Amino acid sequence: MLISLIGTWIQATAQSWLVFRLTNSAFLLGLVGFLSYIPIFLLSLFGGVVADRMNKRNILIFTQAAFMLLAFILAVLTQMKVITATQIMLIALLNGAVMAFDAPTRQAVVVELVGKDHLLNAIALNSAAFNSSRIIGPALAGILVASIGMSGCFYINGISFIAVIFALFLIRTHNGLRKNNKTILLKDLMEGLKFIKDNRIILTLITMVAITSLFGISYVIFMPIFANDILKVGIKGLGVLMSAAGVGALVAALLLAYFADLKHKGRFLVLSTVIFSIALVLFALSKTYLFSLAILIIIGWSSVTAISLINTLLQTLVPDDLRGRVMSVFMFTFAGMMPFGNLIAGAAAQFCGVALTVLGGGIICAVFFIMINIFFPEIRNI
Repeated sequence: MLISLIGTWIQATAQSWLVFRLTNSAFLLGLVGFLSYIPIFLLSLFGGVVADRMNKRNILIFTQAAFMLLAFILAVLTQMKVITATQIMLIALLNGAVMAFDAPTRQAVVVELVGKDHLLNAIALNSAAFNSSRIIGPALAGILVASIGMSGCFYINGISFIAVIFALFLIRTHNGLRKNNKTILLKDLMEGLKFIKDNRIILTLITMVAITSLFGISYVIFMPIFANDILKVGIKGLGVLMSAAGVGALVAALLLAYFADLKHKGRFLVLSTVIFSIALVLFALSKTYLFSLAILIIIGWSSVTAISLINTLLQTLVPDDLRGRVMSVFMFTFAGMMPFGNLIAGAAAQFCGVALTVLGGGIICAVFFIMINIFFPEIRNI
């Protein structure tokens, strides 16, 4: 997965540069990003139902092959110099649709591979792979675009999926098909949503993800403005700021992997969410480059710690036959709501500026997480 994720970040970076070269439009850059995520919002819940009905390994082989095909199509169109912004948007939309089925399945299959005792370790190692690739991939893309061109980057991404597909053919999971896979799709979906609604702890965990996605993560889209207008460090400073959050995230993942038998996960979760909120407020108020770097490391650490712990707790608490559907709701709230969080933040920034917008998001998160600590004390005890 690490190899494939590096390829994915290489493609994402090169694709953004390609869109900008073709259109010189910041709006279309944002639109491509929106189209990449909106299918997760629309389809991921059904992706969870499919994950519970079918063999998860086979689903992942299909989705990874689809990702590979789309990467090669983008590479060929770019190499032939017939690529258009519309084609890129269509490929982004199709990638998002595949992701809506891939992500819930990939989350739910982890426990089948390692068991519940090693779940936090496995999720943390997967997070470490993701955050390592987030640092390595864009850096490689800058070198590769200059040496082999954008089409070469897309070819590399396509080839990188072979590593995952090969690994999937080698592994064996413990669970096959569900016992009952002939029920109505919508009925299965409603069964999963009812389980979440009736389970106070799981509903609270899912809500924490939704609040973070809507009001906490959107600070990322304002990083160029913080670098250029507030901290006055330019494009080089922007790269270091982005890397700082990535370093914090990687440290969090490695620490969680090391302390896999972490006790009192609920208390540590509440603590990490409050630290994340306070760090957001401090970043919004900061006018100093070095202080902002330090705060971004804390933001990266606390956000990955919180999301990894929520992921682990959800998978530990749900029954096996509902895991795919519950994890699809997790992805729905985490990735599916992110474009709307960015939209809300962008609209707010138009009226009150980016610093006040990030400050407001941090305050909303802080108030919400403190209220959870007060009114849902059972979270601290899981």
